[in-house]
Parts: sequence; C-alpha cells; structure tokens
Amino acid sequence: MSDKSKINPSKPRKIRDVAQWDLETDVAVVGFGGAGGCAAIEAADAGSNVTLFEVASDNGGSTAMSSAEIYMGGNGGTRVQQACGFEDSTEDMITYMMMSAGPQADEAKIRNYCENSTDHFQWLVDIGIPFKDSFHKERAIMCLTDDGLLYTGSEKAYPFAQQAKPCPRGHNLHVEGDNGGPLFMKIVAENVDRREAITVAYETRVLTLIVDEEDSVVGLVIRQNQKELNVRTHQGVILCAGGFVMNEEMIRKYAPMLTAGNTPIGNPGDTGTGILMGMSVGGAAINMHEGFITLPYYPPASMTKGIVINDQGQRFINEDVYHGRLGAFVVRQQSERVYFILSVEQYGDYERVSYMGSGVAGTGETVQELEEELELREGTLQQTIKVYNEDCVSGKDTQCHKAAEWLEPLVPPLVALDITPGRGSFLPFFTLGGLDTLPTGEVVDPQRDVIPGLYAAGRTACGVVRRAEGYSSGMSVGDASFSGRLAGKQAAARARS
Repeated sequence: MSDKSKINPSKPRKIRDVAQWDLETDVAVVGFGGAGGCAAIEAADAGSNVTLFEVASDNGGSTAMSSAEIYMGGNGGTRVQQACGFEDSTEDMITYMMMSAGPQADEAKIRNYCENSTDHFQWLVDIGIPFKDSFHKERAIMCLTDDGLLYTGSEKAYPFAQQAKPCPRGHNLHVEGDNGGPLFMKIVAENVDRREAITVAYETRVLTLIVDEEDSVVGLVIRQNQKELNVRTHQGVILCAGGFVMNEEMIRKYAPMLTAGNTPIGNPGDTGTGILMGMSVGGAAINMHEGFITLPYYPPASMTKGIVINDQGQRFINEDVYHGRLGAFVVRQQSERVYFILSVEQYGDYERVSYMGSGVAGTGETVQELEEELELREGTLQQTIKVYNEDCVSGKDTQCHKAAEWLEPLVPPLVALDITPGRGSFLPFFTLGGLDTLPTGEVVDPQRDVIPGLYAAGRTACGVVRRAEGYSSGMSVGDASFSGRLAGKQAAARARS
C-alpha cells in the first residue's frame, strides 16, 4: 500500500504507479445525491455497468436536504403548468434565465436546459416523481402544501417581467411540508436499487483520479474499509460530489463574498474535492467567486409591501424580488447599516412565521421619530417615504419599479428591522462555481478542449445557475438532475477502453 499522506485530490495518480487494479467498472459516479443518482440511472439504462461511490453511509447529498422544487417549463408548459392554466414559452424561459445568469451566462447550457425541460419533467414522472396539478398562489419561499406549482423567483419583478412574460416554473413534489428533498431521493434511490447494472459503495471516500500517459482519466483511487484501492473505469468518471460550501479555506480563497453569510447550506461532503480532482487533471474551474446568499424576508408576504433602505435613508431595490436577489444586493451595499421599514400592519405575524430572524432596530409613531431613532441624517428617511407613498397612491414605483400589487403607503407607526449582515439576520449561502463543462457534461480545460474520460454534474460543475441575484428556487435540483442525466448518457456512449 502506498503512503496515504501523499494522496490528495489535487494530485492525480499516474497509471504507471498503479501496481494492480482492485475493482473495475464501466462508469464510476462520485457522489450519490440528485446528480449522481440520475447520472447512474441514465448510464445504466444506456447499457453501462455503473458503480456509485458515496462517502456517507446513505444516499441523499444536498438534494435530500432541500425542498426539491424543480425549475421546469417552456415548450408550451409542463402537464402541471397547462393544467393550472399557464402556457409557457421556451423563449421567455430562456430570456429569463439568461438575464438571471447575467454576463456569466452559458447560452448553450441554458438553451439546452429550457428546450428539453418538458422532456425532463416527463422523465421524472416516468421514474415515479409525483406532481399534483394545482397552483399555490401565495408568495412563499417553499410550498408547505402539496400543490404542484408556484412562482419561485423574480419572474414577476423588475427588470425580468419587462423582458419575459412571467410564468410559474417551480414544480413542487406532491407532498406536504418541507419534505420534497427526502421524497425525491427516496424515489431516485429506489430506481437505482432496481437496476442490476448499478452497484452502490457507501462509506467509500474517493481520494484522487488516475490518468494514463495521454492524461485521459482511466480510474480513481478510493479508501474503503480502511484500504486504499485502485478502480479501473472503462468509459469514464462522473464527478457529482457537490460544491465547496463546507470548505472554509476554499470559500476564503475563491468566494470571499460568501463570508458575509452565517449559515452554510449543504451536506458535510460539500468540501470541493470533486472540483479539486477535476482541476488536477486540467479541468477549468469557473465562476468560483459566485454563490447563493439570501435574506429570507418572506413569509409573511406582507413584508413585500415594506421598503429596504441603506444608512443614507435611500432605497436600492424593488422589494418584490426573490429573496436571494435581495440578499445579493444587501451584501454589496457600501453601507454600515441596512434596514427593512414596515408599518405595524405589514409587520404582522413576522415574529411567528419569518425565517429571517432580524431584530427590531427602531420604532416610531412618526417617520421623523423613526429617523432619529435610527440616527439617520435629518430629512433623508422622511423624503424617501414621502416619495414612496406618493408613488403608492399613483400606482407606479418611480424609484425602484416594484409591481403595483405590492405598493401600499407606509403609514405610522413604523417598525425598522436591522438586516445588516453580521447583526443577527439569517444569511444562508452555498457556492455556484465549479468545473467548466459542455452541455453534455464533459469537463473541459481552459481552452475548452474535452478531458477524455471525465464528466461532472450538479454543483461540482458550473451549471445554468450563476448568480444569487438571478437565482430561483428549483434551479439547483433542476440543474443537478438534468445535468446528471446528460453526463450519464454521454459517459455511457463513450467507447470502452
């Protein structure tokens, strides 16, 4: 056995250093979450023998920890969209997702995702994922009913609604409560178990990749039952090992913006090892500076009728956006304090139903009184609320373009919540950078040449989701399951070595 201290994901093993092959498989999948499970199913159905390696003692990954809303639509609409009276345009979906990703957008991936979205919906239904044909009308972060469809992003908010016709695309599994993720993975795992061509190895850590003389990926090194083993792959390795949100060193190095958050969202295996393994054989890592970070300010939905200000007493965003967009804008503020201003009625049952947990920074029987309590420059908040209330009466937000349905004058008494990062608010986050891949899942180098034998999916790859300010719930599980399927099919189509 070689010296384990020399093995790390950033240093691949050369085939000349392999004394013997301990295991063999056509396709090796690293990580049994949503991406890995879907990759294994597709590879097996295409005729390959597949081995799934999972470091934990059970499947699930971050998908099982999520609500498992799945962002799908276009092509006239999924069965659920059509049943609820919505006709969804593929071009509108593409426009929305391109705007969401901004300058980092991968148009080829986004087009492929949108154009094949209804087919992906049907594939999920075919493997047993249940969706109810009903629409959840209320503004919500997650659907706690068993309704099958809801708005999960900024589709109805400025500037997106001005460029793409809004349509709800968040598909919620037919289950009550925040239980979509466990149900999704239960069904995926059942499908894996039914396929004789798939072997699952739990409590197995993948240590590094193995490459041949031409730098093609031909296997991997694992640690299983305290033994180091060499695994030969005849068609390829698919990295589905998650992101790097649990690796503080990588967060500081690649995505320091996320250090403003206080709650990493992911499973313990999200340490970036899959990304590091891909980089070690020449794979390009892109968008590593970006991540999802949010202030989950609704429920209650009435919070949307308030305003968000900086310490100059100025608004800087339309408050009807998705909560992740607000979080991204707040983190970027060059401001020592950020506040959410609400009337007592809008504050409502905030203390009972909110996830945000922001403390009350001040109250006021008048705007001037609140302004003084927050130690803002005299007249600043008064002017902001004066203009805002005038806009509410006219039905047009001239400052930040909040939709008319959320415009309600701020009438004292008023409450201010302190939503400044680092002052108690719940600020969850996860990473959005990863290995650069083609839409097929093939990992590419900085020149976008394919690295033979290597594929990536889920958060190990940089997918269709690129920024917090353009995130919509359901994009992660949608991308993970879809990209996993594509990587599985592509690996299985490769000639066996």
